[in-house]
Amino acid sequence: MPAKMKTALVTLMAVLLLTVGTSGHAHASTVKEEPSAMAMVGDALLVRPAMLAVTVVGSVVYTVSLPFSLAGGNAEQAGHTLVVGPAKTTFIRCLGCTMPGRQSTKVVGQDQD
Repeated sequence: MPAKMKTALVTLMAVLLLTVGTSGHAHASTVKEEPSAMAMVGDALLVRPAMLAVTVVGSVVYTVSLPFSLAGGNAEQAGHTLVVGPAKTTFIRCLGCTMPGRQSTKVVGQDQD
């Protein structure tokens, strides 16, 4: 792979991940799931690496198909389906959860005497 193409691809991935990361945290719904330890291990060892690979491959496919999707008027839909959806499943989901979103946090108050 030529150096310029590799640099452009890495830059595109960084921009897309930063975009997904900032917008996803602000708009992520809360998830009320209690995943088991086995679900967390399976998610960490199998699902997350696979979804990261899907995100990278989707980014490459999106980049290659961008001229055609721009001509067809569905570049935004293609980007969401090929890049944003897999990236949200990879990065904005609690470990072991099945639904995308952040784990709801429980605030515990302390008695102050």
